[in-house]
Amino acid sequence: MLKNKSYIGISLIILIFGIYAIPKIIDRIQNDEIVKGDRLDAISNSMEANKSLVKIGPVPKFGLLNQENSKISNETYKGKVYVLEFFFTTCPTICPKMNRSMLSIENTFFGNPNFGIVSISINPEHDTAEVLKAHKELLGAKSANWNFLTGEKSIIFDLANKGFNLYVGENSKIKAGFEHSGLFALIDKKGYIRCRKDNFENPILYYDGLDKKGVRDIQQDIAILLKE
Repeated sequence: MLKNKSYIGISLIILIFGIYAIPKIIDRIQNDEIVKGDRLDAISNSMEANKSLVKIGPVPKFGLLNQENSKISNETYKGKVYVLEFFFTTCPTICPKMNRSMLSIENTFFGNPNFGIVSISINPEHDTAEVLKAHKELLGAKSANWNFLTGEKSIIFDLANKGFNLYVGENSKIKAGFEHSGLFALIDKKGYIRCRKDNFENPILYYDGLDKKGVRDIQQDIAILLKE
């Protein structure tokens, strides 16, 4: 008798659930929303919030030689979205990780003619065009729009420290002899530095090339700028 009552109770619960839930499921199918769960909605909302990227200012003008001994300038990248970094080929610490991050970004947008990468050496006395060409091949970088640049050290240091406000410097006390940030700059098609805001609504200015989240963020924002 008790078992029969239990079955009846369970059946009533299922019936009530069906009356409440089935119309909502049907409605979501009809509105093409069946795949949207709370997590996907949260991701979508987060990306929507970041679509309004902050415009920091025009990219500093530069004109340097690439791995093919060809002159590359900011004008070369006009009409393209690109990521810019400062590095050097003999760096034993953060540069290899930055290189891997850039490779990940290249792979994401490989084949898109409107995307590029600029890697500027802060040790140009060592990093000649020939050295940079060998470095690009060693990395496995394939994009024709990924240029490794060299030039006069004073010009490059001014470009980094005064132009971008991305610290680079010499330090004889460390093995590598140079130090620099692991940050990436994001530039839009019109030549403006762009970025997203942090949780406190402050511009982040640059993206952390050593952090998975920083790389993921810049990939999302590149996709947004490519659509502009």
